[in-house]
Amino acid sequence: MKRLLYSLWLAVGAIVCSSCADYLDVDRYFYDQVSVDSAFSKRVYTEGWLHSAYNTMLYVGEFSEPFRWASDDLYHPDMKDYQEGNYSADNQLSDSQESESRLWKYYEGIRKASTFINNVDRCPELTMDEKADMKAQVRFLRAYSYWGLIRVYGPVPLIPLEGQDVNLSYEELSLPRERFDVLVDFIDKELAEAARSLPTKRTVNNLGRPTRGAALGLRARVLLYAASPLFNGNTDLFNVKDCYGNQLVSQEYDENKWARAAAAAKDLIELSKNANLYELYTVAPKATSLPSTRPPYHEEYSNKKYPDGWEDVDPLLSYKSIFDGTILGSKNQELIFTRSSKGHLNINRWNEELMPKTLKGNNKLAVTQKMVDAYAMNDGRSITEAAATGDYVTEGFTTQAYVAVNPFLPANVSLMYNNREPRFYASVGYSGSVWEASSSSETMYRNSQIFYYRGLNDGKQGFKEDCPITGITMKKYYNNEDSRTTGGYQVDKTEMTIRYGEILLIYAEALNELTEVHHVTSYTGEDMVIQRDVDEMRYAIKRIRMRAGVPDYSDATYKNPDDFRMKLKKERQVELFGENCMRYFDLRRWKDAMIEENQLLQGCNINVSDDETHIADFYKPTIITTVHKVFEQRMYLWPFPTYELKRNVNMTQNPEW
Repeated sequence: MKRLLYSLWLAVGAIVCSSCADYLDVDRYFYDQVSVDSAFSKRVYTEGWLHSAYNTMLYVGEFSEPFRWASDDLYHPDMKDYQEGNYSADNQLSDSQESESRLWKYYEGIRKASTFINNVDRCPELTMDEKADMKAQVRFLRAYSYWGLIRVYGPVPLIPLEGQDVNLSYEELSLPRERFDVLVDFIDKELAEAARSLPTKRTVNNLGRPTRGAALGLRARVLLYAASPLFNGNTDLFNVKDCYGNQLVSQEYDENKWARAAAAAKDLIELSKNANLYELYTVAPKATSLPSTRPPYHEEYSNKKYPDGWEDVDPLLSYKSIFDGTILGSKNQELIFTRSSKGHLNINRWNEELMPKTLKGNNKLAVTQKMVDAYAMNDGRSITEAAATGDYVTEGFTTQAYVAVNPFLPANVSLMYNNREPRFYASVGYSGSVWEASSSSETMYRNSQIFYYRGLNDGKQGFKEDCPITGITMKKYYNNEDSRTTGGYQVDKTEMTIRYGEILLIYAEALNELTEVHHVTSYTGEDMVIQRDVDEMRYAIKRIRMRAGVPDYSDATYKNPDDFRMKLKKERQVELFGENCMRYFDLRRWKDAMIEENQLLQGCNINVSDDETHIADFYKPTIITTVHKVFEQRMYLWPFPTYELKRNVNMTQNPEW
């Protein structure tokens, strides 16, 4: 039979399914140049092809991408070239031609998905319902693959769904880049169609397979990206063109794109309400909780239950538990989609990078001072507002551990970390924080208070910066049991690839940008009326704020689009810290990267020892001179690899690369 080409540059060829890479934890099958007829003749072969298509998630999965450490919130020495802009069409850094993590592997996933959709009906051993579900799964995977491409490169080629005849000439097989809006419309349509066929829930053994909520959640994420300034009337991208000179990015602003994003998020919110599917995860405070560990008393929120208040919420544990493995993914109502075991492994690698040398970690992942300063005080005020009244101080240290005046801090910790909002203590490993490491069989490693002063075990040694370069690390994915010492282990975590908190933030952000009434079609084909609605925005944001134990925005903020936009950006920075490369792509879609990514990297002064006469100097904001952050206009879009341009003669490079 005639073989078809479902990728720009990859013929059908072999489909390799290695069990060691299978994120679904099921048996895999090896196909060596099998015909399409044979591959879909039996259930076992068809399921094997489906499982192979899931390999895309090894590359498109957020935690497996280098951008997670390449923004202004985190720093890792292995990602220095990303921070300094040392990449080009000829130097793709970790995305080398030989690297299995290269982004162009997404096209292999697209090919596998298209082949599956066009041929699964041939399998006589599957029911119609099974075929419909499988098709919907691979539509989700195909859409996710295109999403992984467009957010990095912008407009890319759109592969014909029916494939291409390999008997065509090489130039005829080479496809030009498609208009960005066409690509988004395709992804939108794919995910809407997938959502209509996917189930609302999966069994525990199939947690890593998409549901209806996963398709709608990804759809909302993609449409928000498309509505944002980077691709919505951005005249800076006027020169992004195909090989025929056609502009690929619309030069006119379209408010309806925000309405589509809001409607997509609302689709999921309404689905959740009707089927009782999703809600932010909360933990009730223990009966023994001291008043000092509760959010400061607030006359409106302290005596009301979630989501109207935080009376029945422990903000610290509620937020921390969804990331550190305390709650299983199958039991977490906030989880919409996860990559299952592959996600667990990647988070554990994060932990290895951030854990102190004392606990046998690599001690490299650093949190920037900018990120630390983004967290509010425990009463919701910014540190700038609190400093004006003397409630935020940068000098002095705690003298006792966990007392009323500093309930979350051990002794000898800088007061700049005192009285901060609960999400700070759930996420940031400041100098002097305690690492419980309760799984260690050696008591000497348990409850270690780790400092990053020069000369100490976890600080700078001589001229070697074998420590968090800012003197601050991350603890968001750290579980109190985690340890890499003798007898220690790391608790499995669930990768929050898509969670309900993000959907609420998408909904509020998109609604805020509307000035008119819009009619948008839902994923089921129904007409939806979408407009800026303060009550709907408050519905979304208040849930985030109450779970975090900080007051809701004021009425004045909700009524002021500019003020709301500014606070929403800060909310995403804090709530989604260290998740899914969010900060990296948020700064780009907002077109804020030219300002935010060009600021000098700052942290503590790791050259200061623990000498009592100089120790205070450690905490003075210090420029990290060994890192030269650079961001240029051309960096909003990643350069296409030179080797791919040679393969596809109709491909055009992104401007200035």
